[in-house]
Amino acid sequence: MGHIRLGDRINHPSAWRVADLAQAKDWIHMLGEAEIDELADAVATVKSLGLKIVDIGRDDFDLPLLGPVLAKVKDNLINGRGVALVRGVPVSRLSREDAAITYWGIGVHIGEAVSQNSMGHVLGHVKDVGDKADDVNTRGYRSRDDLPFHNDIGAEVIGLLCLHESKSGGLSSVASAAAIHNEMLKRNPEYVAALAEPLYRDRRGETPEGEDPYYPMPVFNYHAGHFTVCYVRRFIESAQRFKEVPRLSAPQIDAMAMMMDLAYSDELRLDISFQPGDIQFVNNLTMLHTRTEFEDYPEPERKRHLLRLWLAEPDGWPLPDAFYARYGATAESGRPAGIAAPTRTAPLEAE
Repeated sequence: MGHIRLGDRINHPSAWRVADLAQAKDWIHMLGEAEIDELADAVATVKSLGLKIVDIGRDDFDLPLLGPVLAKVKDNLINGRGVALVRGVPVSRLSREDAAITYWGIGVHIGEAVSQNSMGHVLGHVKDVGDKADDVNTRGYRSRDDLPFHNDIGAEVIGLLCLHESKSGGLSSVASAAAIHNEMLKRNPEYVAALAEPLYRDRRGETPEGEDPYYPMPVFNYHAGHFTVCYVRRFIESAQRFKEVPRLSAPQIDAMAMMMDLAYSDELRLDISFQPGDIQFVNNLTMLHTRTEFEDYPEPERKRHLLRLWLAEPDGWPLPDAFYARYGATAESGRPAGIAAPTRTAPLEAE
């Protein structure tokens, strides 16, 4: 990106518009039969070794055919468009354990799994368990509610494997934060500046020891020649419940409204048909994603269910100190960590 700074237009492959991705299909990979067989062999190998999911590393999950493909996916996620779709994981004929191991094995070729909540889940479950997204003590992925455009709070790359679709709703969409930024810069540069100031975020009950229940973070970040985004409007607004947190300014509120209008526009919003066996990867530093409200089937075994990975990227961009101040760094690679937890677990069902 060069020496990008506030006021500059972002000229980078991640600044795509819908028309750009509609014409290019190189961000989608359909698994071939040989690759599916290779995944099955890798699963059998790690099970024969008695490895727990959390202990499976890239060297344990050998993928001679698919590995080079995933290396290209990873490079595209970090340095390219920032969105990828891997299709065809045969989830309908896999046990839950084998589906989880398959997904984890693909994930360790993309990055390093970090904790997604205070329970230490490194394999997450996006499933309605009866929570509400507007509850300040819970998280939206445990609800069926509409989740407006945002990015997740503790990852560099996010992966979602679809196990079951919903009866209706649950449409997944992504949008380029850089493209949104560029359009805002053209329409109202003051709004861009307002979002480059620190805005306080609610930790939603997941507070590391010795830290405040909120933290400051700009929405738009410019560091070491790179542009990154950090945005969950619900968390910004609910942080206002703390009297010591500075009040949002009128330009910040208006800027967030414009940001959302642009994200939902037909020119910038990419709708993704998410089918069982699909893995959607997004660069959480450059993309925003959303999900519409959904209705489940009445049978428990048919409920909408996605497996989620939050991945740190040892080969990723240099990042501002604020990314480390939120949750510290991973012991393995020193990249920004997920949510602090005493242990790492990979449950096979939502808890």
